[in-house]
Formats: sequence, structure tokens, C-alpha cells
Amino acid sequence: MAPTDVPRTPFPLPAARRRACARAARPCGLAVAVALAVALGLLGGCSETARLSESAVTGPAPTLLAPVRRLVPTVDVAPAVGWPAGGSPAVAEGLQVTAFANALDHPRWLLPLPNGDVLVAESNRPRTAAPEDSGPVDRLRAWVMARVMKRAGALTPSADRITLLRDADGDGVAEFRSTFARGLPSPFGLALVGPWLYVGVADGVLRLPYEAGATQAGAAPQRVAWLPAGANHHWTKSLVASADGRRLYSGVGSNSNVGERGLEAEIGRAAIW
Repeated sequence: MAPTDVPRTPFPLPAARRRACARAARPCGLAVAVALAVALGLLGGCSETARLSESAVTGPAPTLLAPVRRLVPTVDVAPAVGWPAGGSPAVAEGLQVTAFANALDHPRWLLPLPNGDVLVAESNRPRTAAPEDSGPVDRLRAWVMARVMKRAGALTPSADRITLLRDADGDGVAEFRSTFARGLPSPFGLALVGPWLYVGVADGVLRLPYEAGATQAGAAPQRVAWLPAGANHHWTKSLVASADGRRLYSGVGSNSNVGERGLEAEIGRAAIW
């Protein structure tokens, strides 16, 4: 993908059809959701536990058990817990860890700039509705997934911004911060090429003008390319520029975990563009 500003236009369904499909599917989807809630309550105590030791399932010759099919799979979600006040990772003797910046909202990607400033992409999963032609099973899956992600701390609204951090006195703590850009659709990957900052967003690549020392982007973002999006099960778009700055490479995640949406939904996914 060359960094040129040539957009490819997507073609969404008309709004009237989307509303009609949503009205037609709502009663059935609600009934199935209620049925699943009852099933989860009945089967909640039937989840599996590990039967082998950690050493038995790791190493060059791990023990592989036969797959087990269950109506409700075992899901053990670790709740998200932030660092306590003053807490830091344990490091080797003689080393020290200092918080460069705090109170960031889902920081995803760091880009050190030539002048020492640091850009941070703050974002979360974009809010996407179930496809208009999805059936009760798809809507049910989305309903369950949302609740699992909420327990893991991953269902908060996306900040959709890039923050600039500056440590002018070199003490390892950024005493200045500024919103470099806001309103971006779930920004993730960042790459600086010449006077342009390229940003991998949920549905493609944008670019913003950059000048050394600037604390805000000087203009609105420009569309460079559209990338596969849709349901966006794995939505992050990583971004790396070639050494000569002539090419951009973006990682596009799969649209499912195990192909449960069908192969059509995986066209262009799990690939490097």
C-alpha cells in the first residue's frame, strides 16, 4: 500500500432497509437472548476445570486432550485491575521504573518523535451493530461477547484520540500533554513519514500533517486507504513504514476467532496489506 490519498468508497445498505431489518429481527432476537440467559443460569455450575498440570500441556511434546463440545463453553475471564497508587513493575536490582504518564484511556500504541515528544493512540473497540442480515445466533453471540468483554474492562467507549506527551526537562516524567488529534475512528498504529503522520484506524489509514514541535495537528485528517472493517471482531490496524518511506504496511486482524462467521467474512482479513 503506497501512502497516496486515493480513497476507495464503501457501499452501506440504505438506512430504510437497515431499520426494516432491525424491526423484523428484534422479537426473535429478544426471545433467544432470554432463552440463553436461562441456559447460562442452569449450566453455570457445569464449567470444566483443568485436568492436567501445566507441565503436561507445555513443552516440545504436550498432552492434547480430545475436544469437548458444550452448549455453553467454559470462559474464565480475569477482571481488569489497574495499578495501585504508586505501584510499578518489579525490576532487577539497580534498575528503576517511573511512570512517564498517567490517566491515559486505553493507550494502544506509542510513537517517539524525532524531537523527543511521544504520541499515544488512545482507543477502544468501535461500536458496531450486528450485520443487518444476521440471524438470532449472530445477535446472541454479540450479546454474550459484550458481557464477557465488559467483565474484562474492554467495553468502555473509545477515546478516539492521539495524545502528545512532552518531557522537556528530561526527568522521565511528561509534564506536558496535549490532544494532538481527536475524533478518529479507533486509532491504533502510528507511523511518521516526512511531514505526515499516518494513523491506522478501524476502517483504514488516515494521515495528518506534522511539524516538529507542534502540539496539535494543523489540519483535518485525510483518507489514504480503506481497509476491511465490517463487524471488526479484531479491529486494530497496526502500521509500519518501509525504511525508505515509500510503502506502508498494515496488519488487519481476522473477523472471528474460529471462522464462525463464515469464510466470506474473512476476505482480506488476517493479512498484511
